[in-house]
Amino acid sequence: MAAAEALAGWLRLTLIPGIGGETQRKLLKAFGLPEAIFGAGRGALSAVIGDKATRLLLDTDNHADVASALAWANHGDHHLLHLADTDYPQALLEIPDPPALLYVRGRADLLNAPALAMVGSRNPTPQGASNAERFAAAFAQAGLTIASGLALGIDAAAHRGALAASGNTVAFVGTGIDRLYPAANRQLALEIAAKGTVVSELPIGTPPVAANFPRRNRLISGFSRGTLVVEATVDSGSLITARLAAEQGREVFAVPGSIHSPQARGCHKLIRQGAKLVETVQDVLDEIAWSSLAGSPGGVSAGGTVTSGQDAGQLLLAMGFDPCSLDELTKRTGLTADVVSVMLLHLELDGQVAGLAGGRYQRIPQA
Repeated sequence: MAAAEALAGWLRLTLIPGIGGETQRKLLKAFGLPEAIFGAGRGALSAVIGDKATRLLLDTDNHADVASALAWANHGDHHLLHLADTDYPQALLEIPDPPALLYVRGRADLLNAPALAMVGSRNPTPQGASNAERFAAAFAQAGLTIASGLALGIDAAAHRGALAASGNTVAFVGTGIDRLYPAANRQLALEIAAKGTVVSELPIGTPPVAANFPRRNRLISGFSRGTLVVEATVDSGSLITARLAAEQGREVFAVPGSIHSPQARGCHKLIRQGAKLVETVQDVLDEIAWSSLAGSPGGVSAGGTVTSGQDAGQLLLAMGFDPCSLDELTKRTGLTADVVSVMLLHLELDGQVAGLAGGRYQRIPQA
């Protein structure tokens, strides 16, 4: 069977209103590939999914929707990946309810790269957004793909941090992949599509519907080795993602905050429930046994190579204890600005350096 014909079968199966993921999986388990499903008799189908669903399956004419999806996939950076496709995210095959079909825009190769999910409040504090961006940049420099949901706030900051570090990021969206939502993140969505990957399980043209976003969260957590919640209220959707991650056997991490901040209470709740408290990048990397930064307190360089603890120590010596600029540090150390910037990021996350106004930095005396 030609690839286009086989793909049309997957689209026909998944674009029937009223035939949801659970029914699709029952059919695939019972009959195999879509061509076998549609080749089965009504009696055999009814024995698996009942008479009503069988009528929907065999009597619904969705040829126009199938043709529209195939036309969308005819663009160079557009992909349709089904459960039997070798490029389908293998991590999602481990969750109880993987989508039968994914709509992908951008780099399909990132869907099988090691990933860390970062989620949080849509209304973060300035410090929370800054933390998300800096953590994401550091994880991306360590070679992890940053997964999130393209929402306002922490999600967007995590995506931006990965992109700023020339790293990889994947956005799982809760609309049709042709819908750029929310509108405020339109340019960010286009940049992710150009440099990373945007993924949806929903048919083309699906508008924003509230119920689709919590369901989308299982893909963010299932795709990733762990989920880091940066800021969240106690009723935040991010706690749904964290719960799903735990149910899927993934690690859950949370950044603590002020006891006076409502945006920290969700994280504190997760920590009380057993989430790993995160103060530094290394806290996460150690827990997921990611070795790119192992034995390297200084972090990674802009080129992705590991910088040694000795390099970090030399940078701290060059700083002294007076505020200094990036230019001053490059002159004192002889290192490039990119390398010094990444080292400063890791030292700041490790609590050894503080960023000051005007782009200056200061060493923090250690107890």
